Amino acid sequence: MTFYIIILGLIQGLTEFLPVSSSGHLVLLSNLFGIEDSLFVSILLHVATLLSILVVLRKEVWELIRHPFSEKTMKIVLATIPTCLIVLVLMPIVNASFGGAFLPICFLISAVLLFATSVITKRKTASDKFTVKNAVIMGIAQGLAVFPGVSRSGSTICAGLLSGGEKEEVAKFSFLMSIPVILLSLAMEVYKIVMEGNAVSVDALSMTLGFLVAFLVGIFAIKIMLAFTKKVSFKWFSFYLIIISILSLCIQFI
Repeated sequence: MTFYIIILGLIQGLTEFLPVSSSGHLVLLSNLFGIEDSLFVSILLHVATLLSILVVLRKEVWELIRHPFSEKTMKIVLATIPTCLIVLVLMPIVNASFGGAFLPICFLISAVLLFATSVITKRKTASDKFTVKNAVIMGIAQGLAVFPGVSRSGSTICAGLLSGGEKEEVAKFSFLMSIPVILLSLAMEVYKIVMEGNAVSVDALSMTLGFLVAFLVGIFAIKIMLAFTKKVSFKWFSFYLIIISILSLCIQFI
């Protein structure tokens, strides 16, 4: 159990911020080893990766707290609104997708999006100003990325770049706009536990190690992603996702 939680923490921390879909990898891992997802473990690991964002982008987060009605804060609010609306509409389909049936096509969608963005943005000139339009488009992409296998960070960063945003600004905004969404998803998961009245069995050592791994690896992944966005083409991630798409398809026939 301890080893499995540590592996989950490693995958959550690494794939939450790289453009490869953390939820897709966790569903794939569960299907591969025949282990049912634990809602409590999911909550714990999401809290860990949320703390990773707060640590790496602490200056930006502090500015948002100090200036709750600033232009950037309003852009995050405007980005969150379409995300929530889209997720609510798609929720019945999304719940069914966590069985893993859609993983191959969703991983492939992420691969195509990353590759196309790497090609198109080479020919486009980025704007110096990050606009409301960029924020709203990224919010729509975030809502559509709710399916396991469709990368949230990859989709939002690609949407920001394709809409003319500057690389570093788009990457930072992508991580900042994930904060309210993570908090809302945590609230929903806690609500499910309370309403279902399920007793939570906790192995304190396993949970602590999993939390620390997700937190530390999350910090590493955010810094890597910020650097990659500026210097490295997304097409390399797309090649990886094609391999994972094929793997997830093969697992369905085992």
